[in-house]
Amino acid sequence: MSDFPSLTDRRAFLGDSARVVGAMSLGGFAFFLAGRRGHADRTRWQIDPAKCIACGNCATYCVLDVSAVKCFHAHAMCGYCELCTGYFEPEPNELNSGAENQLCPTGAIIRKFVEAPYYEYTIDRSLCIGCGKCVKGCNAFGNGSLYLQVDHEQCVNCNQCAIAAACPSRAYTRVPASSPYLLKDRNLKR
Repeated sequence: MSDFPSLTDRRAFLGDSARVVGAMSLGGFAFFLAGRRGHADRTRWQIDPAKCIACGNCATYCVLDVSAVKCFHAHAMCGYCELCTGYFEPEPNELNSGAENQLCPTGAIIRKFVEAPYYEYTIDRSLCIGCGKCVKGCNAFGNGSLYLQVDHEQCVNCNQCAIAAACPSRAYTRVPASSPYLLKDRNLKR
């Protein structure tokens, strides 16, 4: 009798070892993927309104055909002005809703008369492309009640957001999925 294992035993041992190592590798890879997926499930991309400069990159860098970034309106901050600098072109021809007077290239801001001299401004997010023109106008001459946010009903929550990579002010941040919006208030410093 030989002290050495037979060729059949060695092949079986090597085959079993290869299967165990393969299973462990696949299990580790699956665990790695689950951990990465878990991180994305717990957090969302969002724009910090205090850092956003409304540069326009949100409209062009999103991987979606129409950006997931939309204009939001802090109604509590709004002055309901007749001349809203987030709505009107600088030095408009007239203070009316004519397209030639509107700052928004898609007509996403709706102006509705309340009572003299007050108007209510709302955002039609289905038309908003996230260009930030209204936000820039509102921040430059108004009270800053318009601001950009990632709309999580549309965002695919990329692991590395293309807009975040292109953001010159580093306004993009990960926030908890349980509270994915960064609301703007009167106390926010610009």
